[in-house]
Amino acid sequence: MWNLRAIFDEVYPMIKLKMAVRRAKKQIPLESHWAFCYTLLNKLSRSFAFVIQQLDGDLRDAVCIFYLVLRALDTVEDDTSIPAEVKVPILMAFHSHISDCQWHFSCGRNDYKVLMDQFHHVSTAFLELERSYQKPIKDITMKMGAGMSKFVCKEVETIDDYDEYCHYVSGLVGLGLSKLFHASGKEDLASDTLSNAMGIFLEKIHLIKDYLEDINEIPKSRMFWPRQIWSKYVNKLEELKHEENSIKAVQCLNDMVSNALTHADDCLKYMSALQDPAIFRFCAIPQIVEFGTLAMCYNNIQVFRGAVKMRRGLTAKVIDRTKTMSDVYRAFYDFACTLKSKVDDNDPNARKTKDGIESILKTCRDSGTLNERKSYINREPTCNPIPIVVVFIILAILLAYLSIAQPNNICMFCLAKLNQLTYKFGFYGKPSSNL
Repeated sequence: MWNLRAIFDEVYPMIKLKMAVRRAKKQIPLESHWAFCYTLLNKLSRSFAFVIQQLDGDLRDAVCIFYLVLRALDTVEDDTSIPAEVKVPILMAFHSHISDCQWHFSCGRNDYKVLMDQFHHVSTAFLELERSYQKPIKDITMKMGAGMSKFVCKEVETIDDYDEYCHYVSGLVGLGLSKLFHASGKEDLASDTLSNAMGIFLEKIHLIKDYLEDINEIPKSRMFWPRQIWSKYVNKLEELKHEENSIKAVQCLNDMVSNALTHADDCLKYMSALQDPAIFRFCAIPQIVEFGTLAMCYNNIQVFRGAVKMRRGLTAKVIDRTKTMSDVYRAFYDFACTLKSKVDDNDPNARKTKDGIESILKTCRDSGTLNERKSYINREPTCNPIPIVVVFIILAILLAYLSIAQPNNICMFCLAKLNQLTYKFGFYGKPSSNL
């Protein structure tokens, strides 16, 4: 039976997030090229768009363009219908096209095709950025294009190949973001090792959870799991999705998760050094959400059957609560405990998995902040149902206002009242005025 208090614990942050996203969309610039960039940003990645739009001024624009440029580059790499002899030259020269307002290349599908067909809007916006932002964007794009080109005709054979590929497609993103943060004057320049880990950790999680989508890609499968790992369990990577190989598939999956865990401590070190609150949230929220997703993927045959992702309510709660490094330690600790509870001692990689988890738990415990924050998960409280019913009635009223598109100030008034009630009935800590 559903725990009503646990449901409410996520419903309220979802409503707050919905309102925040609506406000962010209203802040889209009027200039046609910037309007295109921010509108498409919201279509390509709603959650990532939200954290980008929380950044300040010039840095927000730089990160938006950086994201769209690399998304366009990634669209070329991902399109398996493009012959290698066409794809490689485009990837290698992509950095030179960023500042060419006449260039475009038709590929991809849906909104990605719109991005590629109307790339001149991105180029126009790029040329309006400060040179201190343009240089790292162009430099990282050049390195990433060259790295992607290397793997167009090369399979990921070894774990070293896997690390190298993840460095090119995502570790470089971490390096580029660190340079943009530094160029803004808001952060010290982080080390390449820690910046690289931030990107690689996210990429490895994406490649794990996207196994089925990648292997079923038409007209040609995309295969990024290293042969050095999967060949211990099956003869061909695509065999992991076959039902008769379920046991081997889960063992291989757990091996991949154990490999990804080795980057978590470096990510925690990187985030602990950040100083600007908006930059901190921009970096921390995706890390927490993806680590939570990794915990869900572990020992989960569903990775080979369909999508595995964190539920929206928990994602909204992460976004709502993540404000300080203490929140990050609490979230990583919670999800590491969840992961630990799923480890089967009979799994061939159990020892390696536990070692990775224990390292994360130790880092979080050593922070000395775990008792300062409530748990994100594993809450099974009992409570009087009467206040829950009252709050849900208020929720219904709020949703009615939203459904008929009442003015924003009325919605905000309802949220403020709801926040006060949740505090009164003990659902949250002290109510925040920053809705």
